Amino acid sequence: MAQIEIITKADLQEFKIELLKEFKLLLQSVKTPKKEWMKGQDVRELLNISPSTLQSLRIKGVLRFSKIGGNYFYKYEDILKVLENR
Repeated sequence: MAQIEIITKADLQEFKIELLKEFKLLLQSVKTPKKEWMKGQDVRELLNISPSTLQSLRIKGVLRFSKIGGNYFYKYEDILKVLENR
């Protein structure tokens, strides 16, 4: 026979608090770059995306950029916003 376990709102609230604490610890352990501007390759590694996905984010206006010569540069704070909105 299977046992039935009742979950209360208080249980869910406690779970939420524990989950948020773990998430904060995870974010603190992620190495943040010391640069204000990042090259495309660094952004792709940080977001774990392909070159075409990064290009798509540029074209759609999701991720702002500056182009200097043939290189694209992205502000770290803009990258964080994309991560938050994902």
